[in-house]
Amino acid sequence: MDEDVKTSGEIVVYDRPNPCAYLPGQMARLPHRLPVDPLTPEQFDERLAAGDRRSGPLLYRPACPRCSACEPIRLSLARFAPRESQRRTKRRGDAWLDVRVRTPIVDARRVELFNRHREGRGLEHGDGAIDEEGYRQFLTETCCETVEFAYRHEGRLVAIAIADLGRTSLSAVYCFYEPEFTGLSLGTYSVLRQAEFCQQTGRMHLYLGFYIAQSTHMVYKGEFRPHERLIDGRWVAFG
Repeated sequence: MDEDVKTSGEIVVYDRPNPCAYLPGQMARLPHRLPVDPLTPEQFDERLAAGDRRSGPLLYRPACPRCSACEPIRLSLARFAPRESQRRTKRRGDAWLDVRVRTPIVDARRVELFNRHREGRGLEHGDGAIDEEGYRQFLTETCCETVEFAYRHEGRLVAIAIADLGRTSLSAVYCFYEPEFTGLSLGTYSVLRQAEFCQQTGRMHLYLGFYIAQSTHMVYKGEFRPHERLIDGRWVAFG
């Protein structure tokens, strides 16, 4: 990190450019900002609408020198309509899984599941396995209200989705699951469960992070329609 700058309510930490984890040959720069005080739900709504994401207690949005492929993407729950294939995924997951929304915890099983998922999907990027402290720093240390969606099959924990709560929105932070349950399309199922949670709690938007058309790991987000993507500072609708 090459400099720290104090701004109104935040400490801004500018990361050095690093190779992009999603697009080979591109350099990524992700300025991280630490809120001085925990964000209220209303403040977090504003950060999400501006394109921010959370990692640990920090907020960030890409500021890459020669690339603008990352587009924040969100569902407007008043208009979102799952496709028939997504409805089948939802019915299949509902039949197989019990779901509990709770305050996030850190334990050996969650860390094991996280590492198995990353290894199974080739997402290590040379970082190796994380331990409980690394899990805590990445997912459960937070500057806003954070919950986990815990998915169990016959009592066995098979997936976790970490999400952040605003007053009128929810941000899907990270989802990981047992590689042997890939056939259940748990990433898609988790988005649908989180959309259902938003509707049940009166939330207007579900933020899905960044859409990158050239990334095989990100392109599935575009299958949720209609959706909106933040392009040149404006939320643009895609039907």
